Amino acid sequence: MISPPEPRPELVVLSHLDWNWVWQRPQQLVSRLASQYDVWFVEEPACEPDLDEPQLRVDDAEPVRCVRLHVPAARSRRGFDDPDAVAYPQAVADFLGPPPPAGRVVWAYTPLALPIADAIEHTTLVYDVMDDLSSFQHASPNLPLRHLALLRAADVVFTGGRSLHSKVTRHRGDGVHCFPSGVECEHYASVRRRRREVDARPVAGYVGVIDERIDLELVETLAALLPDWCIRMVGPVFKIEPGALPTAPNIEYPGKVDYAELPSVLSSFDVALMPFAHNDSTRSISPTKTAEYLAAGLPVVSTAVADVARDFGAFVSLRADGLGFADECRRLLAEPRDGGVELERHLESYDWERIVDRMAQLVVAAGPPRHAAHGVSA
Repeated sequence: MISPPEPRPELVVLSHLDWNWVWQRPQQLVSRLASQYDVWFVEEPACEPDLDEPQLRVDDAEPVRCVRLHVPAARSRRGFDDPDAVAYPQAVADFLGPPPPAGRVVWAYTPLALPIADAIEHTTLVYDVMDDLSSFQHASPNLPLRHLALLRAADVVFTGGRSLHSKVTRHRGDGVHCFPSGVECEHYASVRRRRREVDARPVAGYVGVIDERIDLELVETLAALLPDWCIRMVGPVFKIEPGALPTAPNIEYPGKVDYAELPSVLSSFDVALMPFAHNDSTRSISPTKTAEYLAAGLPVVSTAVADVARDFGAFVSLRADGLGFADECRRLLAEPRDGGVELERHLESYDWERIVDRMAQLVVAAGPPRHAAHGVSA
């Protein structure tokens, strides 16, 4: 007689990033945790003017099921704390019901979803601080207080980089663990074999979201100083008016690409770029793309982002402006850098599988909630 499968715990992820948007930290972690949990991925509300009343919709996006509240409002989506989405917490709680016998973990990426976490019955609450969201353009004024409330309520807290860890530990000293984002080295193994099959002229490229974190003036200067190069900015443009983007005959904006396409995209680069601005939104970032570029065997030029300098300074060229980027691109094209065995060993410590295994152990060790009632919604 075949024994029935062991019941699995549930994982309810509260995310400000959609599952089918750019493949980032939440997708890397959650897609692996799905081998241990039944996953519900709760996204920000969507507005539909033709609706008569809010509707909770669930879509299968293997290996997760995406949950979203659609509200009868004419405005574009505003976030979890939008007044039109006041029914969201109870709708999710009613839909999920009580936790399964194996337990339920709520894993939050945004403190704005704290009312949903409060409404759901759960056995463990995780807060994965991947960005300082309050420093971003058009950030909700509710973020700072909700952030502090979620830090108090969470049973275990993760941070996506050392700068974030330093900030978080000012408010909470125990149960905070630093896990910079990782890399799937095998995903990029083919890049070195395929490089230079596409373009005859050199390519300096960026992959990622193009938003207020990018130094557009630096990109414009770089394109002017390297007229015989292609400056390829790959990724969705977000919170920037198209007219504000630098334009030149040698600047390209191919748009968003899927994670599966990244090796092909990177194979056309000669030098990888991280032209981050120095502003509030970049002060605490720990870019996932650093390790991805290096795993692809690309030389990397970056502005002096604190976590990049601290974690990858031995393998990345740090330059301050467009002139410095242009000089370094020319040098790297003539004398490409190779991190060799030292780089391979360094990247091993950023392996996503190792990171997920350790995180999962800490979640289990966190045990039952530290509080009878979690948090206070600000």
